Amino acid sequence: MFLAIIKFFGGFFGHSYALIADAIESTTDVVSSGLLYLGIRWSSKAPDKSHPYGHGKAEALVALGISCILTLAAFIITKESIRHIQTPHKVPAPFTLVVLIVVVVVKELLYRFVLKTGNHTKSDAIKADAFHHRSDAITSLAAFIGISIALWGGKGYEIADDFAAIVAAIFILYNAYKIARPALGELLDEAIEPEFLSDIKLSAEQIPLVQRIEKCRLRKMGTAYHIDMHIWIEGDKTITEGHSIAHQVKDELFDKFPQIMDVHIHLEPNNTKI
Repeated sequence: MFLAIIKFFGGFFGHSYALIADAIESTTDVVSSGLLYLGIRWSSKAPDKSHPYGHGKAEALVALGISCILTLAAFIITKESIRHIQTPHKVPAPFTLVVLIVVVVVKELLYRFVLKTGNHTKSDAIKADAFHHRSDAITSLAAFIGISIALWGGKGYEIADDFAAIVAAIFILYNAYKIARPALGELLDEAIEPEFLSDIKLSAEQIPLVQRIEKCRLRKMGTAYHIDMHIWIEGDKTITEGHSIAHQVKDELFDKFPQIMDVHIHLEPNNTKI
């Protein structure tokens, strides 16, 4: 919020719409981070009677919300930039470049910090927020280039500042797509992370008396995963023995992959034609 205020007043008094557009993008940062906080709290709630699989999908919904906010910001920035191009205005003040240098450095550091957290927790929503910080750094860099051209060219080059804002809007839209794509995949239970799925199957096959894994499906719920698995065992095993083997598989997977929330196992006797 502090960065947004600095950029807005810097753009207002420095006659730079690119900097004001950057302030709009930073304001959406504040809103999206607030949504992210609420979404993570929501998604971390334990399963209940109404939501037996938990609330993990809330994270993907939040990521989509962030994407929509970015898209709206890009639309507003583009609309206002076109209006400024059609209306003559002053050349931006030199001090706006100093503001932008500080902003780019701060936002890039925030991006790296938040992305590291998102990768560690495997949270798409947190990674989406990280890319939001990166998009802010890119818009600030675009504004810096546009203002530099306007200052270097002087009268007649004022619109370079406005074109920089449009370029920034394009980057924002690209980031909106990068955020929305995996979120939609999670909501639609798209097949994901084949390497992780392969590791799960390999670990399950190491359990004694498990002959092979016939099917294994992975479903992502926020930062957690649900596994659906068909395993083959000898056909003459009793129900009790089969139940014990299934629990050995589950215990092994829970121990080795803490991000797994639940494993649903279906037993197949090896003398049954599938």
